[in-house]
Amino acid sequence: MPQSTPLPEGTTLWIANARVMTPDTDWHQPAVADVAIRDDMILGVAPAYGLRPGQVPPETLDARGHLVLPGFVNAHYHSHDVLAKGTLEQVPLEQWRLYALPAQYPPRSKEELRARTMLGALECLRSGMTTVQDMLTLYPFDPEHLDTVIQAYEDVGIRVVFALQYGDRKGLDTVPFWKDVFPPEYHHLLSSAAEPEKKFDLLDYFEQNCLKGPTHSRRHWALGPSSPERCTTALMARTMDMAKRYDLPVYSHIYESKGMALTARQELGQYGGSLIRRLHAEGCLGPQMNFAHSVWLAPDEIEILAETGAGTVLNPQGNLKMQCGLPPIKSLMRAGVRIGLGCDNCSCSDAQNMYAAMKLFSLLAVVSDLRKGPPPAMEALKAATEGGAEGARLGHLIGRIAPGYKADLSILDLADPSFVPLNSVARQLVNIEGGRAVRHVMVDGNWVVRDRRVVSVDEAAVFEEVEAIMPTFRKDFDAITKRVATLQPWLDEAQEKMDAADVGIERLPRLR
Repeated sequence: MPQSTPLPEGTTLWIANARVMTPDTDWHQPAVADVAIRDDMILGVAPAYGLRPGQVPPETLDARGHLVLPGFVNAHYHSHDVLAKGTLEQVPLEQWRLYALPAQYPPRSKEELRARTMLGALECLRSGMTTVQDMLTLYPFDPEHLDTVIQAYEDVGIRVVFALQYGDRKGLDTVPFWKDVFPPEYHHLLSSAAEPEKKFDLLDYFEQNCLKGPTHSRRHWALGPSSPERCTTALMARTMDMAKRYDLPVYSHIYESKGMALTARQELGQYGGSLIRRLHAEGCLGPQMNFAHSVWLAPDEIEILAETGAGTVLNPQGNLKMQCGLPPIKSLMRAGVRIGLGCDNCSCSDAQNMYAAMKLFSLLAVVSDLRKGPPPAMEALKAATEGGAEGARLGHLIGRIAPGYKADLSILDLADPSFVPLNSVARQLVNIEGGRAVRHVMVDGNWVVRDRRVVSVDEAAVFEEVEAIMPTFRKDFDAITKRVATLQPWLDEAQEKMDAADVGIERLPRLR
């Protein structure tokens, strides 16, 4: 029995007798320890705490037989298509956009926005995520819709790093071969992730109404330029100026598909066909920048990211399902590039489950590069916690269990077949666990999941709200499906041309 350390004064919650995944512990066999929390912050971690003479016992959780993890950070996610989970299979990325993204849909109701935001947050919480980076497209933009989404996040109690997604170039102008292949009468039906707003300055509205507003302990702002090929030099300059003035993270898609890499080769001859070199020349690279996907990065571009401190967010589930390819995981690790993990859209990855993302990260690291590298299970856990936190400019507050960090925690029951026998917590978390063992989740010092049930809101009521709005969503989705079927011959022709093009690297398995 270890000699006890006096419980810190002001402790409001005492988690006792758990295995605790601190940064300096053995991640294969984490030591048993106690965690002291005051309100929303971790006060200390010790082998064992004891009450001081006369000290009133705080709320205490005996977590014997459990594992305490830092909450996962879902570092790339879009809540705009939560209702489309399970609707699609084997759709190339450029075609998938026509099924899933807001520009294809009629304006949505506030009831739908609230229901889908809360549903996505509930799924994240249930799998041990305590922070989600929502890169949300609201098109056409409506201030009441933004207010509805922010209020939903506040009500459900998850930490959110929120960015509106924007761009000032039309999708039709950024996808290889679309303009040439499609008859002009169909051009108005072709859109991308973020279409330009007509006569509305979205960035200015965001600055005046969000960045200059009151702070909130669980809400953090970010900027979301959709993708460099969809943003002019002027828009990227405004983005980086604002990011530096307000110390904000920036999230942008890059090289998710071969088509996106091909656009760079076709348009950026002065930068060697490289979006990374273009952005570097424009002064857009640095620790504030996070590039989602990064599948088709070239070796020299990886080195530029490492030199400038820009990071990546890998999304292995959606990248596989949308036939995007295998990211250069080991090359990123060897170069020392920051890596976070995300679960992306519900219509392309389907599951907001960090365990699935970590497992795929680990497996893809092994099969996409046969050279030896850092142990993938350990790197997957770091990406799912510390990497995502650092990319959000919150590495000093979340992603670790240590004094001075936020009490954002996930507590797992080790009496689950996934952890019996307990040979390596790290490997079993990444390669076996799927979220079934998650028992309690805490965000900002508040219990949001207890005994596998969300307690911050009424789950059943949220599910009822979703069912109420689904008839309208299904009607609209069916109309979109029929529209895409009309476009399919030209979509296939453009895709064949993209597949046949040479971009200098290969990230897709090919038949020999």
